[in-house]
Amino acid sequence: MSDLTGAVWRKSSRSNAGGECVEVADNLSGVVGLRDSKDPNGPTLAFEPIDWATFVSAVKNDGLIH
Repeated sequence: MSDLTGAVWRKSSRSNAGGECVEVADNLSGVVGLRDSKDPNGPTLAFEPIDWATFVSAVKNDGLIH
């Protein structure tokens, strides 16, 4: 399990007011955290920064398989 102590969580600027959001913490060295904004004390996912960057790039470029 990755240590997310000190994580600064933020929502996407494209999030809506419906509360169906995820939050990302990308301020830590060597790990990017992801969690459900409705359950901030619940489970988290942790990604290697390169893997997160690859995912974000694919989403931005519509490169995900549908």
